[in-house]
Amino acid sequence: MPSRSTHKTTRFAENRARPRILIVDDSVVARAVLSRAIALSGKFIVAGAVPHAKAALAFLIDNQVDGILLDILMPGVDGLTALPALIAAGAGAKVLIVSSSVGDGAAATVSALALGAADTLEKPEIGDFAGRFASVLEEKLTRLFESAPVAPAVLPISRPIASQASTERLPGSFDIVAIGASTGGIHALSLLLREIPESFEQPILITQHLPDSFMPYFAAQVAVLAGRPCEVATDHMRIRPGRVIIAPGTAHMRVVGSGDGAAIRLTTEIAKSGCTPSVDPMFESLAMVYGSRALAIVLSGMGRDGSEGAQRIVDRGGSVVVQDQMSSVVWGMPGAVAANGIACAIMPPAEIGRLIARRKRP
Repeated sequence: MPSRSTHKTTRFAENRARPRILIVDDSVVARAVLSRAIALSGKFIVAGAVPHAKAALAFLIDNQVDGILLDILMPGVDGLTALPALIAAGAGAKVLIVSSSVGDGAAATVSALALGAADTLEKPEIGDFAGRFASVLEEKLTRLFESAPVAPAVLPISRPIASQASTERLPGSFDIVAIGASTGGIHALSLLLREIPESFEQPILITQHLPDSFMPYFAAQVAVLAGRPCEVATDHMRIRPGRVIIAPGTAHMRVVGSGDGAAIRLTTEIAKSGCTPSVDPMFESLAMVYGSRALAIVLSGMGRDGSEGAQRIVDRGGSVVVQDQMSSVVWGMPGAVAANGIACAIMPPAEIGRLIARRKRP
């Protein structure tokens, strides 16, 4: 029979294996309900529960956590204002916004994701916490902490994984940039776009996994970040220099040749990834139209969407760059491309932006 000390050591090891969660919410009832839901899941540990951002920052000085549940509407400093500081103090902790302010189509949702939140969850009224909310919360947290695919130790010699500093395999120029992203991708995208000057002429296409109701606000935010016009794609829209086009939330964005240029076609078939919009159709069609003149970027996101399309781009002579694991909220999508050995470079979003800015049209 194990001794008491051995039992305590084993329990400590088991606890450390489960992600530690900090709850930041000014409502006593909400903190209690969230704490209970997390504890009952058996997958996570409540590291602490505090009423405001200042207390959370103080808690993080002496305590390490893996995740933070953060409300937005709180006295003093609101959750969105405090978010960057909490991300920095959390040293890699993933922030899930749990707030009544992040409902369907809410501007606060896109703002939170752009500031670095990993995901959002609408908080119901106090009397409606029972039922499905607890299971959705568990599902959200479980997905955030699922293991991401790791690149194999041995890769095909012809297509090695590039180091962060290795860009020799990139072309000297390209005619179009296409970016695919999901969870954590909006924040990564904001860091990337800030590094591209307004004088950059090549068109930029973006497929971001996001419900359709958020797309107008997302497009407006991208326009500000990129310093250029940004539109939600419509069928037959012409692809023009100096513009950004984002996929709508209800269709895949494909590229087709159009006389002296190229245009957008929207399709609604079921993608292999199960996502709508899906990155794969964008990349696959880009490969057919632009070939070696295409540059594809894969940012943070769950799953493998974009990996098959990225292979098509490389097969046609184009180039693919992916976000590195350390800066990704989830290294699923970029990790899948890296594991296939087809990434020309693996680097943080800001470095990808600078890389794009350096490459000029001949």
